[in-house]
Amino acid sequence: MRTLFLILSALLLVSCVSITNDIETRTLTNPDVNYSNYQTYSWGGSAKIVFDPIGQWEQPTLSTDEEVKFNINKELRNRGLFEVYNDPDLIVIFAAGIDMTTLELKEDPASEKKILKNIPKASLLIALIDATSGYTVWLGYAEGEIQEQQSIENIRTRIEYAVHEMFKNFNH
Repeated sequence: MRTLFLILSALLLVSCVSITNDIETRTLTNPDVNYSNYQTYSWGGSAKIVFDPIGQWEQPTLSTDEEVKFNINKELRNRGLFEVYNDPDLIVIFAAGIDMTTLELKEDPASEKKILKNIPKASLLIALIDATSGYTVWLGYAEGEIQEQQSIENIRTRIEYAVHEMFKNFNH
């Protein structure tokens, strides 16, 4: 039974890794900021840079904005920050976008030569802004390849992974 559990766990881990292995994240923090001074946050807005009415790049039955917001809320709550509607310590904003013109060198399996190929990229930017000063005190950025016609579960997994990785080193 234990062996079966270990095998299933390994398969689950491999499947998660394979759908997120193209996602790269970066964060920028202000070393002079004492993040433990922040206890509350409020939403400042979001922006989407691509409109996809037929669902070629975005699943039409899933609001990616709401998924991103849900995961940011979860990460902030896990770090002891609470959402408020008046007088927050931090303002949270995010922007998501797609660049359909990104080109990369990829290996052609037939010739084993590198060829220039269009590989659309998606990105997500999250900023935490000090509500009093208006200065950005933390910035997270994720970028990955567009995954055409993904299932809702895969999209959710990719968003959750990207947001979690960005907040991984956010020490509150």
